[in-house]
Amino acid sequence: MIYFELFWSFLQVGLFSLGGGYAAIPLIQSQVVESRGWITLEEFTNLITISEMTPGPIAVNSATFVGMHIAGLPGAIFATLGCIFPSLLIVSALFFLYAKLKENAVMQKVLGALRPAVVALIAGAGIEILLLVIFGGEAKVLQNVQWVSCILFAVAFFVLRKWKANPILVMCACGLGNLLAQSAIQYWS
Repeated sequence: MIYFELFWSFLQVGLFSLGGGYAAIPLIQSQVVESRGWITLEEFTNLITISEMTPGPIAVNSATFVGMHIAGLPGAIFATLGCIFPSLLIVSALFFLYAKLKENAVMQKVLGALRPAVVALIAGAGIEILLLVIFGGEAKVLQNVQWVSCILFAVAFFVLRKWKANPILVMCACGLGNLLAQSAIQYWS
C-alpha cells in the first residue's frame, strides 16, 4: 500500500507542478510534509538542499529521496516512476502525433515558424551570458570589462572550433586559467 501512496503522491507532483522544479517545491511539501506526514519540515529543507545539489530535476530527486526514506529502494522506484509518468505520457503522445503529422504541410509550416523563435531564445540567452562574462554584471561600460574572461572566452572558442577539443576539459582549463589569473592579479595589486 505504501508503494501506491508514494506513486500517487508523486504522480500528482509530476502532473500539477507546471513551471519547473522550483514551482514543484510547494506541492512536494504539501504532499510529503503536510498531507502524508512522511517527513518533518526540517527534513524537507534538507531534502530540497540535497535535491538541488544532485544532478537532475528537483522534483525527480525529491521523489527518489522521499521514496528511499519511506520504503527503501522499491519506494524510491515507485515514487520516481510516479513523478515522471505524466511527462512520459505527454512526450509519448507528442511523439506519436508528430510521427503521424510530420509530412503534413501545416505541421511543416508550424515547425518552420518555431525554428527561428528557438534560435532567437538560445541566442538571447547566450548573449546575456556573454555580456555577464564580459562586464561582470556591472553597467555595460568599457572600463568594467573583465579582460581575463574575454581572453579566456576567445581562447576557448578558438580551441573548440579549431581542434574540436573536449568541452569539459576546455571548461576546466578556463576555470583553472581564471583562478591563476585572478590570483596573479591579487598578488601584484
